[in-house]
Amino acid sequence: MMKIAIVGATGYGGAELVRILRQHPHVSIHSVHASSLHGEPLSGSYPHMQTLVDDPLQSVDVEKMAQEVDLVFTATPSGVARDLAPQFIEKGVKVIDLSGDFRIQDQTAYEAWYKIESADKDLLEKAVYGLTEWVDVDVTETMLLSNPGCYPTSILLGLVPLVQHNLIDENSIIIDAKTGVSGAGKGVSQATHFAETNDNFKIYKANEHQHTPEIEQGLQRWNDNVNAVTFTPHLAPMTRGIMATMYATVKDDTSAEKLINLYKESYADDYFVRIREEGTFPSTKEVYGSNFCDIGITYDERTKRVTVVSVIDNLVKGASGQAVQNMNKMLGIDEKTGINFMPVFP
Repeated sequence: MMKIAIVGATGYGGAELVRILRQHPHVSIHSVHASSLHGEPLSGSYPHMQTLVDDPLQSVDVEKMAQEVDLVFTATPSGVARDLAPQFIEKGVKVIDLSGDFRIQDQTAYEAWYKIESADKDLLEKAVYGLTEWVDVDVTETMLLSNPGCYPTSILLGLVPLVQHNLIDENSIIIDAKTGVSGAGKGVSQATHFAETNDNFKIYKANEHQHTPEIEQGLQRWNDNVNAVTFTPHLAPMTRGIMATMYATVKDDTSAEKLINLYKESYADDYFVRIREEGTFPSTKEVYGSNFCDIGITYDERTKRVTVVSVIDNLVKGASGQAVQNMNKMLGIDEKTGINFMPVFP
């Protein structure tokens, strides 16, 4: 059984990893780590884990951990894994990073959008970008896997079939996305305060969100004619969930039926992507707490535009669930292992 460690266990992504991995049949959680509260049980931060998870939080000791674990999840703020990951990899420990440190290949773009120093170029080139359904390399020997961001996961899963088949005007892509408050992390700010978010709906980081270059990079992988996209995020008064509504002008006349069939063919072998029938669209509640991405497609003959609606749980398919899905691929086991649970509804 593979032994794993979770760095950043007190954040929402780290806590979700604990929830998922504690019942995974092929791995055991050897240790949980945080930047503070060392020696205290994780249930002190998350009382719902009482009697279920009593492991004390530890500091990060690379030398000690490298002797005891096989794989480390880094669910940390940007800039932390950039320094930690190479230390683990040098000692033969695999890393799955849930921060943004290894997603952007262009160091200049990373530093412009994230406002911090980029990871080393050699490490960026070795990192596999883990949008699981579109990974086309064998990751069983991969030492560093970069888990996609929550917004890019929902958006790329929704747009790749269109750009891959050269069906849309690459300069017409508009992305209107909404996220639940947990997407902002556990830290408290005025923007995520209850009085600011409850019974409210607001735009934020318009044309400035750090996931923008990741989305563009992902689309360019499948169609190098993609240049810049318009990506506008919004904060919705809900705890979990992302809905990305995407618009683009088609190059040739088509129909909703043809587009839906294309998506069904594209994801025929992908259990966690579910395509809706014509005239039906998914909602965030229908994937809540699960690793599914549900997609609906329609086409407007008047405007010659296709509309794609993609929904995920930002903490599962948008973070920890996809990280475990990628881990399963790295282990060479069924990708559904440990994450094949139904959405929570209502």
